[in-house]
Amino acid sequence: MSRPQMPRPDRKPLIALVDRANRALQTDMVRRAHADGHAEVKMAHNSVFGTLHSGGARAADMAVRAGITRQSMGEVIRDMVALDMLEMKADPNDGRAKVVDYSEHGRSVAGDGFRHLIELERRFEEEFGEQEYEVVRDVLARLVDVLDRFAAEEDQVSSSAGGSVG
Repeated sequence: MSRPQMPRPDRKPLIALVDRANRALQTDMVRRAHADGHAEVKMAHNSVFGTLHSGGARAADMAVRAGITRQSMGEVIRDMVALDMLEMKADPNDGRAKVVDYSEHGRSVAGDGFRHLIELERRFEEEFGEQEYEVVRDVLARLVDVLDRFAAEEDQVSSSAGGSVG
C-alpha cells in the first residue's frame, strides 16, 4: 500500500529562516557574554534577559512574554538567582507574589548585553544599508501583527462555532 505524498514547500519555509535567525542571534548573545567575562550565562537565560524590564517583573508575566511555561521560567530564574544575576523581592502590590529584578551583577551582565545589541544593530545597518535594514525590521514587526490578527480571527471563528454546537 502506498502512503500519500506529503506536501513540501518549494523553498525553505519562512518559519525555518526566522527560527535559524533567532537561534543565531541567541547564540551570538551567549558567545558575547562569555567573551565579556560572563561565563556563567547560558542560552536559557536569554528568556529572562529578553523579558525582564527595569524595575522588575513577575515571573508569570515574563513567562507569557517569553512564550514558555511558568515552571520553565521559574527554573531559569532560580538558576540566575543562584548565580547572583537576579533577586526575588516581595511584590509591593501583592504580598503573596514575588517580583524578579536584576542584582548588581545581573545589571552589569544585562548592560553588557544591551551594549552588544546596540552594536549589532549598527553593524546590521552597515552590512545591509540603513533603508534595507529598516525594511527587514518593519516586515518582521508586520509579520507578527498579521499572525496575531490571523490567530484572533481563528479564535473568533472557533468561539462562534463552539457556541452554536448544542
